[in-house]
Amino acid sequence: MSRVHATVALIAFLAAADNTVVAAAAPSIAADLGLGVTATQGITVAYLLPFAALLLAAGAVVDRLGERVVLRAGLLAFAAGTVVAGAARSVEPLLAGRVTQGLAAALLVPATLSLLRTRLAPEARPRAAALWTIALALALAAGPALGGVVAQYAHWSWVFWGALPVVACCLAVLPPAGPTRARRTDAVGAGLAALTMLLLTAALLVFAEGGAAASALTIAAVLVAALFALRERTTAAPLLPPALLRLPVFRTALVVQLLWGLGVTGVCVVTPLAHQRILGLGPADAALPLVAVAVALIVTAPWVPRVLAALGPGATVASGLVLVAAGLIMVAVVNHVPLVWPRLPGLVLVGIGSAFTVPLTTLALDVAGDDQTGAASGLLSSTREFAGALGVAAVAVLMGGRVDAFAAGYTDALIAAAVLQLAAAALAVRLSRIHTVNRRSSRAADKKDDRISARLT
Repeated sequence: MSRVHATVALIAFLAAADNTVVAAAAPSIAADLGLGVTATQGITVAYLLPFAALLLAAGAVVDRLGERVVLRAGLLAFAAGTVVAGAARSVEPLLAGRVTQGLAAALLVPATLSLLRTRLAPEARPRAAALWTIALALALAAGPALGGVVAQYAHWSWVFWGALPVVACCLAVLPPAGPTRARRTDAVGAGLAALTMLLLTAALLVFAEGGAAASALTIAAVLVAALFALRERTTAAPLLPPALLRLPVFRTALVVQLLWGLGVTGVCVVTPLAHQRILGLGPADAALPLVAVAVALIVTAPWVPRVLAALGPGATVASGLVLVAAGLIMVAVVNHVPLVWPRLPGLVLVGIGSAFTVPLTTLALDVAGDDQTGAASGLLSSTREFAGALGVAAVAVLMGGRVDAFAAGYTDALIAAAVLQLAAAALAVRLSRIHTVNRRSSRAADKKDDRISARLT
C-alpha cells in the first residue's frame, strides 16, 4: 500500500470516527457534566458545523499550499483540539475542543480527496476511493461501538485520547510534497457560507419548539445566503468557481451527495440512540447492529469496479441508492418488533447499497480541472457534512422526546430517508446520460482535432 492509500484510509477513518464515537458517548458526557438537551446536541453540532463551513475555503487553501502542508497543519490542529476536549471538565473547553477538531477535519478531508486526483493515475483512483469508503464504513461501525464501550466501562474522555495514536500514524505516512496551484481564498465568502449553515441548522433544531425563533432564524439564513450569492458574483476569487458549477456532471453529483447525506447520515447517527430508547439496550449493545452496515459495505466494495465497468457510473450509483432505500424501508417495517435481529437484513442492504455510491466522488473529481481539484473536493465534502448535520437535526425533530413518540418518529425518519434515496437514484440515472453525452462530445472533439492536425501536416 502506498503512502497516498494509507493517508486516504487513515484520515477518512479519523474524521468520521471522531463524530460517531462522541455521538455514542454523548449521554455519558451529559450526565457527567450536568448538561441539558441543547448543550448535549451542541457536542455533535460543534464538530459538524465548523467542519462543513470551512470545507469550502479549505479547498482553496489546498490548491494554494499543497496537500502535504495542509495535512500536517490539520493533523496538528486536530491533536490540539483532542487534547483540549479530553482534558475538559466543563462544557466550555469541551465545545472549544470540538470546534477545533471540526476546523481541523475541514482541512484534512479536501486535502485527502485532492490526493486522489493529483497523485494517482485514473486507473488507480477507484481502488483509493474504495479504501476511502471502507475506512468510512469502519468508522461508522467502530465509532459507535467504541463510544458505547467507553461510556459503559471507562471515562468518556478516552473517546478523545484514543484519537491521538491515529493522528500519529497519519503524520508518519504523509506523502511527499507535490505541486501547488495558486488560488486566492475569500474569507468574507467563507464567513457568509458558515453563517448560512449555522442559521439553517439552528432553525431546524428549534423547529420542534415552534414559536417565532425558527421563523426568524430561517429568514436570517435566507438573507445571509443571498448575501453569499451576491459575494460569489462580485468577488475575484469565488469559493464556488463558476466553471466548476457549470459542469452538469458535477452539479448533479452534488445534489445526489446532498440527498444521500440528508437521509443516511442522519439515520445512522441516531440509530444507536434509537436502539437504547426503543429496545432498552446499553450504549455498547445499541451500536453493534451498525457493524452489519460496515461489514456489508466492506465485503461489497471490491466488486464495485466490476459493476462500474459493466453498468457505468450513473446506473451503478442509482442501483446502490435503490438498495439503500429498500434497506431503510425494511428496517421501518420491523421497527415495532422489540428485537435487534429483524433489523439486520435491512441494515445489510443499506451497507451494500452505500458501497455502490463510491463512483460519485471519483466521477465528480474527474470532471474538475487540475486547478480546481481542491475546490471540487472541498465542495463535495462540505455538501456531505452539511447534509449530515441537517439530517441529524431533522431526524431529531421527527423523533421527539417521549419514548412512544421516539419510536414513531424513528419510523417516519426511516421512510423519509428512503424517499430521499429514491429521488437521488432518479438523479443518478440522469447523471449516467450526462456522462455519456460528455464522452461522445469529447470523442467528437478529439476526431476534429485529429482531422485538423492531418490537414496541417
